[in-house]
Amino acid sequence: MNSVGTPLLWGGFAVVVVIMLAIDLLLQGRKGSHTMSMKQAAAWSLVWVTLSLLFNAAFWWYLTGTSGREVADTQALAFLTGYLIEKALAVDNVFVWLMLFSYFSVPAALQRRVLVYGVLGAIVLRTVMIFAGSWLITQFEWLLYVFGAFLLFTGIKMALAKEDEGGIGDKPLVRWLRSHLRMTDKIEGEHFFVRKNGLLFATPLLLVLILVELSDVIFAVDSIPAIFAVTTDPFIVLTSNLFAILGLRAMYFLLAGVAERFSMLKYGLSIILVFIGVKMLIVDFYHIPIAISLGVVGGILALTLAINALVNVRNDRKRLAK
Repeated sequence: MNSVGTPLLWGGFAVVVVIMLAIDLLLQGRKGSHTMSMKQAAAWSLVWVTLSLLFNAAFWWYLTGTSGREVADTQALAFLTGYLIEKALAVDNVFVWLMLFSYFSVPAALQRRVLVYGVLGAIVLRTVMIFAGSWLITQFEWLLYVFGAFLLFTGIKMALAKEDEGGIGDKPLVRWLRSHLRMTDKIEGEHFFVRKNGLLFATPLLLVLILVELSDVIFAVDSIPAIFAVTTDPFIVLTSNLFAILGLRAMYFLLAGVAERFSMLKYGLSIILVFIGVKMLIVDFYHIPIAISLGVVGGILALTLAINALVNVRNDRKRLAK
């Protein structure tokens, strides 16, 4: 697999991730740190975004010195585009977490614990999926067309999908897990397993963790091919993906109280997926430069948020008029 990643770049990235995860887990273990206020979530979100941009700046500086300015500009833009795509698509993942925690009545103090393990699991799963995807693409280039068609279909399906009125507990997967796990009726504090009468029982908190991990796998099936449309370099795909994931927990607590005010976001994300799908399907006829892709994705997100703000203002006026 061709990659700009050198041992120094891979090592530097690994060190940054390990240090930040250690800090995050250390804070998680502190007494009284099991909940996160919106102010703290905003601060941590800013830290993660700033760290990602600083990493990209260091990446650009390193490539400028080793490969030249043109290569550095192209690869740094690829990282930024991949990061923005992943960050945008991750919002949908956050909304699914909100539904899971609400349905299973997971207290705020335990949500952070579940998300710690959820993010750690996502890092491992996505690393495996990205390296597997990169290897497959080097062996079978036609897979890019399959990814493109899949993203085009997913984008259209997302825009046309209606609100799911069924409860999470009615889903076949949830019913299957409940029928195959010896499970308690209620959450037992922060425990994933408890022992009763000599028997080991899973708790609903374990079921929530499993569903959180599975939801990330499902969303990764969309987001990883989307980044492959920007670059097939495993270093850039992995780093941009994981930096976006590392900020997911803070993003969750930031959006937890205002999720209903992003009703138009799914349409913006669907347009982004359609654009990326088309980009992959026409690559042999016309190559859309990375800078243009970044501008299109950023423009769609900005326009979506502006429209969403107008919709919220209109809805607020209607509520006040009643």
